[in-house]
Amino acid sequence: MKVVVNEDRCVGNGVCESIAADLFVVDDDAIARPQLDEIPADRYEAALEAVRACPSQALRISE
Repeated sequence: MKVVVNEDRCVGNGVCESIAADLFVVDDDAIARPQLDEIPADRYEAALEAVRACPSQALRISE
């Protein structure tokens, strides 16, 4: 599984990065970027928490 970022919705507030800095980084263009191609099984819950916490609903988990 991986995290997909809708760049049109992302406002770069960094909630995802604050929840899971090993999975997300907000770049210089204020867009969240996944740090890894695949979500490690032991980090799935953190990724899901970040997706749910995103205020602009810019994140989703894809198979």
